[in-house]
Amino acid sequence: MNLESIYKECKAYLSGHFLLSSGKHSGFYLQSAKVLENPQLADKLCKELSLVIEQYGLDFDSICSPALGGILAGYELARACKKRFIFTERVNGKMTLRRGFEVKDKEKFIICEDIITTGGSALESAKVLEDLGAVVVGFAALANRGFCAVKNLNTNPKVNAKLPENLPLFALGNFDFEIYDEEHCPFCKEGSKAVKPGSRTN
Repeated sequence: MNLESIYKECKAYLSGHFLLSSGKHSGFYLQSAKVLENPQLADKLCKELSLVIEQYGLDFDSICSPALGGILAGYELARACKKRFIFTERVNGKMTLRRGFEVKDKEKFIICEDIITTGGSALESAKVLEDLGAVVVGFAALANRGFCAVKNLNTNPKVNAKLPENLPLFALGNFDFEIYDEEHCPFCKEGSKAVKPGSRTN
């Protein structure tokens, strides 16, 4: 499966000057919503991801995603794995579990995102669950932006990676895009203004 081709065919592989959820800037952005708007394609991708996880024999009970971006990928992955699905969301900037969702003591979770960059949001979700007595056993995403180590792709972590190295991350593809702090962003130095994907026409 060529994930890059799929994103390009769905017009989800964007180039420009983007502000990422991590606060960093990049000349490329993966707009997964354009991929996941097709239910049949979402089903196909997440079934493939479920098979990757199955190959490694990871034992887990449920899947959780941080809202909003991870919800579709997490739900479809849970459906493919025949597991329960819940999601966390930010309230006044703090990641929280709401909507009547409950977590059992020692319940084993995979945290699923559409795209993993540094892993910050996934880690916030993991902490919410762990504080409630659950156990996070791994992470999953359609794609990794080149920072965190991907178990099935044998990639190495970079300095900004936030996911714990003792837990596996599974992904269908790895996109090694350059990202920049605002003060070092070459696009900003040229006078360009970063756009947050989803906030305008992106």
